[in-house]
Amino acid sequence: MTSKHFVPFRQLRQQPTIVVDSTGLGAVLTLAHWRGAATPVPLRDDTSAGSVLRALHQPATPGLEAAAVTANHFDVDGFVGVWALLNPALALRHEPLLRMVATLGDFREINWADPLADHALQLVCWLNAEEKARFYEPFGAPIRRRREDEASAEKFEWFLPRFAAVLENPALGQAAWQPEYSRVKQAAAVMQSPATVMRPYPELGLVVVRTPEPVPYYALFSPTAGLDMVLSLYDGQRYEFEYKYTTWIDLESRPTRPRLPLDALATRLNELEPGARRWTFDGITDTGPLLRLSGQDLTKAQRYADPDQRPIYSSAIPPAQLEEEVVAFFRRRYAGMEPRRYWSWADIRAVGER
Repeated sequence: MTSKHFVPFRQLRQQPTIVVDSTGLGAVLTLAHWRGAATPVPLRDDTSAGSVLRALHQPATPGLEAAAVTANHFDVDGFVGVWALLNPALALRHEPLLRMVATLGDFREINWADPLADHALQLVCWLNAEEKARFYEPFGAPIRRRREDEASAEKFEWFLPRFAAVLENPALGQAAWQPEYSRVKQAAAVMQSPATVMRPYPELGLVVVRTPEPVPYYALFSPTAGLDMVLSLYDGQRYEFEYKYTTWIDLESRPTRPRLPLDALATRLNELEPGARRWTFDGITDTGPLLRLSGQDLTKAQRYADPDQRPIYSSAIPPAQLEEEVVAFFRRRYAGMEPRRYWSWADIRAVGER
C-alpha cells in the first residue's frame, strides 16, 4: 500500500486525499461513521477507526492508494484512524486494542473484563492528558478564536510520531496517563459495587443509573453498552439525562431509535419543579445532548467534560418520580416505532415533528 502522510484539512483539495472521521467535498475516500457519510458499504463500522481497519484488510479499495490523509478535528477515534493509515502493519498487529481505544474514546464504553481494557484506558488517558496539557481541551478551539479544522492539525503533527512508542510500551507515558486512569478505575469500582443500582429499559434503549456521586464518563457509560440514553440519579436529588453519541453517528452493529426533541419533557419537569432553576436541554444534533437543571449556561467543552467536572444542581423532584416521568415520556413517544439502522437527520427531525 502507498506510504501515507497527514495533511491539514484545508489542503483537502490540493491532492487526492482520504478523509477520516469527517466529511469533505473532494475526498477520494471517506472513512467515517458520521451520519450520512459516504463510507463504502463494505467498510462501514461503529467507529471511524474501525472503518480504516476494515479498509486495511481490503487494500484494493478504490481511493486507498491516495497518499494524503486528513481529518477536520482531533479526537481519539479520528486520531487512531489517521495513525492506522500511516502505520498499517503496526495497526493490524494491534487491531483489537485499537478498536477498543476508538470505542472508548468516542462512546465512552469498555468491557472491564477484557484483558486489553487497562491498556486501552491507559492509551486514551495519555491522549487526553497530553492534548489538554500541550494544546487545548476538546471543543476548546472556538473560545481561543481558532477554527478546529485548522488548530487540530498541530495536535496530529505532535501525536502521530509519538503514539507508536506509547502503544507498545504504555509505561513511557505513565506520568501523563496515571491521574485520569486512577480516577476512572476508582469510579469504575464504585459503579461495580452495591452502591450503584442500574435499571435498564431495553425496549426504550434507556438505562437509569443510581450512584452516589457524579463519575467520569468512562466509568458511567461502560456498563451501559448496547443502550443509547442514560438517566443518572445522584445523591442529593441531582440528575442528568443524556443521549449517548451512539445516536449521533451511523451505528453499524445494531439498530437504534431516533433522538426525540426534549422540549415537552423539559416543560413537564418544569411544571413539577418549584425552585428558581429551570430544566434546560440541548438540541438533538448536539453530539451528546443533556437535559439538566440549569444554574449557568455550559459551554460545549463543559458539556463534553466528565459529569464530575461540572456543577449538577439539586432538584425538588424525588428520584422515583423523575424516573417515572422520563420513562413515561419515551414510552409514549416510541410507541409503535421500531429501531433501525441509518436514520438520516431528516428522518429524525420528521419523527420529532410527529
